[in-house]
Amino acid sequence: MSAPAILVTGADLARQALDLLQDFEVVYAGKAPTEADLVALCRQHDPVAIIVRYGKVGAATMDAAPSLKVISKHGSGTDTIDKAAAKARGIEVVAAVGANAAAVAEQALALLLACAKSVVELDARMHAGHWDKATHKSLELGGRTVGLVGLGAIGLRFAKMADALGMRVIGFDPFAKNLPDSVQSVDLATIWRESDAISLHCPLTDENRGMLNAGTLAQCRRGVIVVNTARGGLIDEAALLAAVRSGQVMAAGLDSFAVEPMVAGHPFQGEKRFILSPHIGGVTGDAYVNMGVGAAKNLLDVLGRSRAALPTA
Repeated sequence: MSAPAILVTGADLARQALDLLQDFEVVYAGKAPTEADLVALCRQHDPVAIIVRYGKVGAATMDAAPSLKVISKHGSGTDTIDKAAAKARGIEVVAAVGANAAAVAEQALALLLACAKSVVELDARMHAGHWDKATHKSLELGGRTVGLVGLGAIGLRFAKMADALGMRVIGFDPFAKNLPDSVQSVDLATIWRESDAISLHCPLTDENRGMLNAGTLAQCRRGVIVVNTARGGLIDEAALLAAVRSGQVMAAGLDSFAVEPMVAGHPFQGEKRFILSPHIGGVTGDAYVNMGVGAAKNLLDVLGRSRAALPTA
């Protein structure tokens, strides 16, 4: 009897994760799998589990794999998985929560500092032969307020860094409990009203899609910095562009976008006060291993190493 299959919606998986999955046939879908690709592979291999790296997993993919028991996210965000469809089919959805927390929090801090200190703009000016010491003033973060939306593993890791900089840290998360003394729990209205910088660390849901929009940006302090290493859909991109151009937002540091990958001609491209990175906050060597191992352990936990899920001798 052949080993049961696990489909990875990507081109690779960390060796440490593969070691945990050695009793299974691991099938790769490639770097940019389409729904048609996933459906075809599911029909061919009938996987018992899917590890989601890239692309979306919807009802059609699930229906093409009658043996599918678990969909395991290679990371923390499960918005690319149709959870309602999975629940209706008795398929469990799990995520490697916290596996990339350090990596993403560090990226958020890098974007915040790049915005506050004009790192990219000054670098370009220096390479062009300019010396702006007499005319440039950057923003000092110590003593200022940073508002965090989402206080999970990533948000709390970032909060610790911001506190170390001497910032006042306020945060909104209706599900967070036992917060450290350095984080003041507030409502969203307070986040908008009192923050000198806002950093998003929450999952994308139907309820919070476009939460940072023309209305909420208008409630913010003039000259606020916006950082997003979570999901692009949390921000109304047209409204953010207008707010940056007007000076309502001093600068935006973004690692996530409404449509990914970003294509040529996107309105943010060429805008000086936008610091952009291609959704690589969680992409470090350490996080790659942590997410792969976490995804593997989670799916094995669901499968329960049962006779139905494991190869027979």
